[in-house]
Amino acid sequence: MKRLDLITIGRAGVDLYGAQVGGRLEDMGSFRKYIGGSPTNIACGTARLGLRSALITRVGDEHMGRFIREQLVREGVDVRGVTTDPARLTALVILGIRDQEQFPLIFYRENCADMALCEDDVDEALIADSRSVLATGTHLSHPRTEAAVLKALRLARAHGAKTALDIDYRPNLWGVAGHGDGESRFVESAAVTAKLQAHLHFFDLIVGTEEEFHIAGGSTDTIAALRAVRAVSAATLVCKRGAKGAVAFDGAIPDALDDGQTGPGFPIEVFNVLGAGDGFFSGLMKGWLDGEDWPRALEYANACGAFAVSRHGCTPAYPSLEELEFFLARGVIRPDLRNDAALEQIHWSTNRARRGLPDWPDYRIFAFDHRLQLEEMPGYTPAKGGAFKKLCLTAARQVQAGRQGYGILCDNRIGRDALHAASGSGLWIGRPCEWPGSRPLTLEPELGADCGGLEAWAREDVVKVLCFCHPDDDAATRAAQEQTVRRLWEAARRNDLEFLLEIIPSKVGPCDDTTTATLIRQFYAAGIYPDWWKLEPMQTAAGWQNAIAAIEENDPHTRGIVVLGLDAPEAELRASFDVAAAFPLVRGFAVGRTIFGDAARRWLAGDIGDDEAVTQMTERFARLAGLWDAARAAVKGA
Repeated sequence: MKRLDLITIGRAGVDLYGAQVGGRLEDMGSFRKYIGGSPTNIACGTARLGLRSALITRVGDEHMGRFIREQLVREGVDVRGVTTDPARLTALVILGIRDQEQFPLIFYRENCADMALCEDDVDEALIADSRSVLATGTHLSHPRTEAAVLKALRLARAHGAKTALDIDYRPNLWGVAGHGDGESRFVESAAVTAKLQAHLHFFDLIVGTEEEFHIAGGSTDTIAALRAVRAVSAATLVCKRGAKGAVAFDGAIPDALDDGQTGPGFPIEVFNVLGAGDGFFSGLMKGWLDGEDWPRALEYANACGAFAVSRHGCTPAYPSLEELEFFLARGVIRPDLRNDAALEQIHWSTNRARRGLPDWPDYRIFAFDHRLQLEEMPGYTPAKGGAFKKLCLTAARQVQAGRQGYGILCDNRIGRDALHAASGSGLWIGRPCEWPGSRPLTLEPELGADCGGLEAWAREDVVKVLCFCHPDDDAATRAAQEQTVRRLWEAARRNDLEFLLEIIPSKVGPCDDTTTATLIRQFYAAGIYPDWWKLEPMQTAAGWQNAIAAIEENDPHTRGIVVLGLDAPEAELRASFDVAAAFPLVRGFAVGRTIFGDAARRWLAGDIGDDEAVTQMTERFARLAGLWDAARAAVKGA
């Protein structure tokens, strides 16, 4: 049994996509960073569709090379074939969206890492472990990379793997167009045609646009070009025709393109064509390797291409398998898919892994994001508050001890040093936005009226907001609070940040087993879909059942729930853990003052020093983690 479905080989770089749409590349002032390069995009796109994918390439021994490797792992791509080049930089592309027809881009690929790919980088054992190998045309443009690709193709044939070619013709990467012509997709070249035709016999599947078949076939007449390719290759030929979809030929080429096999197309708005072909090929490989007929495989391909055409970026635009299935079953509701709320929610929630945040079965979170409670303690100053929060982080990391499943909640106003120090530590990190104690809800001023301050947040920070609310709130209060939460949630999505909503009704009015569930439904009705919920401990199983039902009927892909503490004694928390741990959607706890309250009061008063404060908090956090683990273990053992 082979452990891989697909290996792609070739380009890997970093795409810097202009964030502004509709202007010249010269005038763009900010950029979004994604991984890119056709083989890299296809490896990620197929992995999202459930194929076991790997990539053979080179990256630089620097930050961008590490970014590519780490992002591939997050996408589920096997990186055994990714070599780190100690002497060359990772490739870079700067690109933008000018309008529906112009997509300027500049390739920074002079002596880049992936163009140093050589035969030694191609491991026979890796190739032997895959059902298929996919190459792209760019790496046939240089003798060294060409040799690596041909070795991979010969090994694929020797080990019974299917082979596929994305013609992927970029004239300036073949040296037949200038640096400023990155957007150009076709320049005639007899030399390029000869090089491609010398290798087309290696492939079982060849995919390209009409212009790409023109270069492969040496003719600007598409039928003549396809027949020239057919003369040197028995591969199935799939010709992409833009808005007309695509057509497959597995035998003789007919007199008209419309006489080939086709799949359903999708009437969508063209927003961004960059990366659409890689999305198309991802869907095509899914169908081909799953043994679907060509019309069905082309339906997958056309749908995946449609997603790419309608969104910003290349790899980030590609669908998960669940998203694809939902889209095929439901169809197009509006042509600008990126503004289809239901589709975008599935896209967001089924592709969370790409953001790099952990997905653990249990979360033990030390919450020291408190501001007002600390400021009211005798002896507090901003400097002392910041120093104490660094002690809290030290305690959290001592309990974490390099293990998964631990996190913190920490603010920026008082705890900035601790917050920044936690980055990259392996801790889950949540960061509060509410002005402490506010009702109606107001936000920390540093966020700005439009929550634009989120743009400066680290991507690993989870946006957390606490809302004191109750089903009995008057209409004006409810509307105002929901509007504030919705504004913050939308800003979090724009900035690719996950969102945690904490609700505390017990501070507002009496509660029963339906109170929390009612509030959850109200927030969903307001169009707010948190990644996380932080809820008060409920003493009955019915209360938890009601809350979980309210979540799952609106969002089956939520991250889950963490239980808050409300400064409860350990004995009360243990009892609440025993009830909550019975429900898998309750993923853990986020508790603060029970851990740090006493230590903070004594440390600020000067009664204890740093070491004693850290020791006390470490012991309390460790005990709470143990109580949660014991409660969860008891459920599993029952």
